[in-house]
Amino acid sequence: MSLMSYLRDTQAELKHVAWPSRNQAIAFTIVVVAISILVSFFLGFFDYLFHLILQKFVI
Repeated sequence: MSLMSYLRDTQAELKHVAWPSRNQAIAFTIVVVAISILVSFFLGFFDYLFHLILQKFVI
């Protein structure tokens, strides 16, 4: 399979994709960023908590 054939097939397949609207893409991006921030705070809290617990046992 040649490169040109691959590119043609890829272009044909991309025409079948249901692309989100601009508003949907913005909303999905906001959701992903918000969830990422919440998860980072959640993990950071437990990291700090485990750090305190381990510090009491090690030192």
